[in-house]
Amino acid sequence: MIFVRTTPPRPVDVTAVFPELAPLARPAIRLHPRPGSPSVRESSVGGPLLWPAEEPWPHCESSHLHVDSGFRQSPAEVRLMRRMRVRWHGDHGGPGTTPEEEAIKERNAAMLAERLAAGPPWPADCPVPMLPVAQLYLRDIPLLRPPGQADLLQILWCPYDHDPDYKPSTALFWRTAAAVVDILATPPEPYEVNYEGYVPEPCVLAPEAITEYPDSLDLSPQMRLMVEDWSRWQAAGADVDSSYADCPRDFYDIHLADAPGWKVGGWPPWGRTDPNPRYCTVCDVQMVPLLTIASGEWDGGEGHSWAPHEDQAAANTVGHCCGQCPSQPTKVEVGSTDSMQIYVCPTSPEHPHTDLIQ
Repeated sequence: MIFVRTTPPRPVDVTAVFPELAPLARPAIRLHPRPGSPSVRESSVGGPLLWPAEEPWPHCESSHLHVDSGFRQSPAEVRLMRRMRVRWHGDHGGPGTTPEEEAIKERNAAMLAERLAAGPPWPADCPVPMLPVAQLYLRDIPLLRPPGQADLLQILWCPYDHDPDYKPSTALFWRTAAAVVDILATPPEPYEVNYEGYVPEPCVLAPEAITEYPDSLDLSPQMRLMVEDWSRWQAAGADVDSSYADCPRDFYDIHLADAPGWKVGGWPPWGRTDPNPRYCTVCDVQMVPLLTIASGEWDGGEGHSWAPHEDQAAANTVGHCCGQCPSQPTKVEVGSTDSMQIYVCPTSPEHPHTDLIQ
């Protein structure tokens, strides 16, 4: 079944008001992840990877001695608890737990007691299997610029915070899908995770090409003054609510610049931090955004304007429905409801990538 998500037209044609912004337009592809059961042959978030059986599964070799969040659940237990919460919200008169859930809760309690009695957390001196974050096929995401004949990008991360920025460490793999004959059936999973938000829920994708413009923080000082000039908006006849008269730059950033949510390409979603350009450690070229891993598909309040046509009813719902947050289908949360953006070198996709939470 193919599903579609469509971003509503922006309330104002920004280049009609500010033609100076036209050269700064960048293509982006909103991924629109939604809960599903993707296969290894499909693009996905949190889904199974087309991983060669003969290739070792990636492990994080860094030390995890400093990690002790108090959270003690395996990825399987995280997914089960999510299903339980949905059932509890949808069936108030039903049983508190099913026999399967009760057995897993008891096993989890026993494992926790055993781990605590053993001393340091399990991953302290062991490599940790990484978790799939995204799998993107070039046929679905033509903005990808793979090396050579590769047509598939796979991204994984370690489900533990790492110094100095307290975020998961990430790994990227480019491969040629047709070359994978024997597929790894049962990848290893971490014994436990640092945080529930580091376990993506399996999602299928509805890629949509859009055009983005830079956040006002990425504009030159002259252009920033330009979008802050209310008289310029008025002279162009832009249909902007007068409540933005004191700060039209907010209207620009919220409704016209960069889209929220999971996406490939586009502009960085600054706001929590000032612009922080990343430079390739090999050739010193300024790096470009590859993938935005978002805590939410759209922002609250006025940010609902980015919610797809097909999700507008859910976006306008107060609170959560059946234990689900419509704007957080992946269940991923990085930072404090922030985004992690992965950057790559535009000169060579084989140069080391970097990432930044913002």
